[in-house]
Amino acid sequence: MDLNLSGKHALVCGASQGIGRAAAIELAQFGASITLLARSREALEATLAELPKSAAQTHAWIAVDMNDHAALRAKVEAATQGKPVQILINNTGGPPAGPAHTAGIDDFRSAFDQHLIAAQIMLQAVLPGMRGSAYGRIVNVISTSVKEPLANLGVSNTVRAAMASWAKTLSGELAASGITVNNVLPGYTKTQRLSSLIASSAKSAGKSADEIARGMLGGVPAGRFGEASEIAAVIAFLCTPAAAYVNGVSIAVDGGRTRALS
Repeated sequence: MDLNLSGKHALVCGASQGIGRAAAIELAQFGASITLLARSREALEATLAELPKSAAQTHAWIAVDMNDHAALRAKVEAATQGKPVQILINNTGGPPAGPAHTAGIDDFRSAFDQHLIAAQIMLQAVLPGMRGSAYGRIVNVISTSVKEPLANLGVSNTVRAAMASWAKTLSGELAASGITVNNVLPGYTKTQRLSSLIASSAKSAGKSADEIARGMLGGVPAGRFGEASEIAAVIAFLCTPAAAYVNGVSIAVDGGRTRALS
């Protein structure tokens, strides 16, 4: 099985913590050079110091807000000059919890700007390099809500579904250029996002965080929350030559929680 990513350049979004950080480390272990992207310069520098590195690898970072589209485009294009990106990991923190019917127009607009529009900007910045390399891997880290909408995550459910449809469309458009587009759908994973959702649910339900966590685990056949490294392993596999014929799919990595077949 060919898992070697030596000579490949990966742009990993949301790379300063959680699943993004774990994905960057895993891709670097497979031999890729990594460009980390997130808002916090200090957190990016800390992650950069943790990346495995051989003599053939060069790692870098981009500090930018995904909602600042002009800066995002400029910085990503600058990072690809002379060093094409073959791997793009779209990974962005989810919108705040709450029902869809009470969400404001600006809540939806902000979520689409941060997720779908930012992803489109990065796609267009890296696509020439992928085509020139005849190798491209785009992996979107979204949510199991694209298979089964999650309660009290109205805006997130909506924008994640849009990302999944965008990816499926691109997978057909770009396959002939040697580019695959897939989605990884994390289940309950031990990250700051999960802690935030548990705290929000506990507050609205008048329960303790432990009660909410136990309730969540009751629906997970594996009986535990996932580790960020377990999600990262699937992301990294989809980026390798071994996964060249996996295209246009949404893979749940959730301990068996999602009951949908497709």
